[in-house]
Amino acid sequence: MISALIFSTHLVFISVIFTKKWQDESIGSAFTNLALIIILFAVGWSISTSVVKLIIDSKGFGIQFDSDTISLTLLTIAEYFFYKFYYSESKIEDESATEDGKGK
Repeated sequence: MISALIFSTHLVFISVIFTKKWQDESIGSAFTNLALIIILFAVGWSISTSVVKLIIDSKGFGIQFDSDTISLTLLTIAEYFFYKFYYSESKIEDESATEDGKGK
């Protein structure tokens, strides 16, 4: 159940970012961000699974929180901080101000 919640959260996040980039920039930018998120999810999940399997047994902490769910949880936490920085509004505002010639 926890894994399903994590996957659905990722699908909602992908939909929001895809729509926002499509409306604000272009369809090409939307697909580029879509590819970025999918690649980071796939690579991050395999890396976090490798790390978790070194530390925690495959049984994990119970039926609902096995080692795969633990690795997905760690990945989601790491992605949260990365995407919070990557898609921050201040970064977007700084870039647009620089393009207009009013920034730095």
